[in-house]
Amino acid sequence: MPLKPKSAGRLISFEGSEGSGKSTQIALLAAHFQKTDREVLTTREPGGTEIGEQIRNIIVHNSKGDEMCAETELLLFTAARAQLVREVIAPAMMRGAIVLSDRFLDSSTVYQGIARNLAADPVAQINHFAVGNVMPDLTIVIDVPTEVSLARLKQRASDLPDRMERENVDFYTKVREGYLVLAKSMPERFIVVDGTKTADAIQKKIWTEVQARLQ
Repeated sequence: MPLKPKSAGRLISFEGSEGSGKSTQIALLAAHFQKTDREVLTTREPGGTEIGEQIRNIIVHNSKGDEMCAETELLLFTAARAQLVREVIAPAMMRGAIVLSDRFLDSSTVYQGIARNLAADPVAQINHFAVGNVMPDLTIVIDVPTEVSLARLKQRASDLPDRMERENVDFYTKVREGYLVLAKSMPERFIVVDGTKTADAIQKKIWTEVQARLQ
C-alpha cells in the first residue's frame, strides 16, 4: 500500500546523539522509499545548502569555536535551518517528495535548550521563526547509551573531532535524556529505536514503524 499520494510531501527527521548511526539509517530508509517510486531527498543539519554548509563550518570547525556562547550557537543553527527549509525542504515537499533530514528543530531544543541550559520559551520561539509551518511528519530518535555514543566517536575516522564531538559525558547524558523526554511528550510524532541493535534490525524496525505511521 502506498504511504501517501505523490502529491503529499513528507518530512521525516532523524535525531540522536553523535555516533548514533543516523546517516546509515537515513540511507537505508531512502532506499526503501525509492522502491515505492517516490522522489526521495536526503539532507543534513547544519548544512544542506551552500549558505548552510558555510554556517556549519563556523559552528564545528572555526578556530575560535570553543569561545562560542550558547546563544550564538542556537542562532547559527537556526539560521542554517531557515535557509534549508526555504531553499530545499519546502520546495521538495510541494513536489510531493519524501524528505529525510539528518537533524531538524528538535536538535536545537535538546542541544542548545536542554544540554546548554537555554530557556525553553526563547528556543521554541526561535525554532518556530526558522521553520514556519514546516514540521516533521515523523521524527525517529536512534537512542544509544552515552558510553556507546562516546566509544563510537573514538572509533571514527582519524580526523580530529569537531567542536560538538569534543563535548563531555555530562553534556551527552543531557542530550540523550532530553531526546527521551521530548519523545515521551509527543508520542504521535516520535519513534524511539534502540541504536545498539544491528543496522539491519534497526532498519527493519524503522521501516515497519514508518509504514504504520504514514500509510
